[in-house]
Amino acid sequence: MKPTDVIRGSNYHAQTCLDQLQAVINERGTSQFKSITFDNGSEFSLLDQVKGTQIYFAHPYSPWERGSNENANGQIQEYIPKGESLKNYTENQIQQIQDALNNRLRKSIHYLSAEAYYQQLTAA
Repeated sequence: MKPTDVIRGSNYHAQTCLDQLQAVINERGTSQFKSITFDNGSEFSLLDQVKGTQIYFAHPYSPWERGSNENANGQIQEYIPKGESLKNYTENQIQQIQDALNNRLRKSIHYLSAEAYYQQLTAA
C-alpha cells in the first residue's frame, strides 16, 4: 500500500479508514507506531478496533492535544489550500508534496528531516 492510497482513500467511511490504517500498520510493523491520536470525526469511529498500537481520541475543540497533526496540516496547506479536494491532484503531485515535507529540516528532531530521522530509527 502506498501512502497516497491512504490519503486518497476511496471514501471516508469508518470501515474504510479502519481497513486502510490496519493495512498500513500491518505492512510497516507494529514497532513503527507507539500511538496514534485522532479527532472525533465519524470516519474515525471504528479506529478503537485497530490492532498493534495504542489509539487515542482528542477531546472536541482541543487541537493542542494533536499538536504534531496540526503542524503537519499547516505544512500541507502550503501546497494544498484548506478545503480543496485531493481528487484535484495526481498521485505524482501528492508524492512530490510528501517528498518535500519529508525532506524538510525540523527543529523538533535536531534539524534532521523526517526522512533522515526515520532512516536512523529503522537502521538500528
